[in-house]
Amino acid sequence: MACTCSHEPAPPKENSKFRTALWIALFINAAMFLVELIGGAYAHSSSLWADSLDFFGDAVNYAVSLAVLGASLYWRATVALLKGMTMALFGFVVIGKVVYSYIQGIPPEAITMGAIGVLALIANVISAVILYAFRDGDSNMKSVWLCSRNDAIGNVAVILAAIGVFGTGSLWPDIIVAAIMAILGLTGGYQVIKQALKERKDSKIETSCSV
Repeated sequence: MACTCSHEPAPPKENSKFRTALWIALFINAAMFLVELIGGAYAHSSSLWADSLDFFGDAVNYAVSLAVLGASLYWRATVALLKGMTMALFGFVVIGKVVYSYIQGIPPEAITMGAIGVLALIANVISAVILYAFRDGDSNMKSVWLCSRNDAIGNVAVILAAIGVFGTGSLWPDIIVAAIMAILGLTGGYQVIKQALKERKDSKIETSCSV
């Protein structure tokens, strides 16, 4: 019986522009991970600490994305699936950090929060602008774009939290922002996982039809 399914397209040629964009984003995220990790610990800020973990996760994701450029759709989707799971895991880790900070009850240092938040925002806007052109690609490209978008949104929230902490002397603005960042990680991870699973399924169907 003849199969009416279409064949899986050949793996795309390496996109030099996407590769360059990934290298730039990788460097930016690795550097900001160190800055926010140290700054978050110094300022006792949950939102900065959470954002530093996000920077680290993104740096790893960009490195993995570079490794699978030119691979088949199935393997690109498989890597995207792992990245989506990592994004969701980040959300749960941040929720745990929020609970811990609430129990400790130590207000963060607002000036340090704000200064690092502005620096992180600039870094993530640069990354987001560079990766914007690839936002409608496969699940692997989409996951990269979502990482940068979520980071930029999170940095704006960190700055607002710093203003809130400065004005009220309370830790609640910091906790609320960290919770928002956790939600972004969970929802972003869900979107990537959903698309990656669909692409893996489609790839298997197309492969079976080509036999």
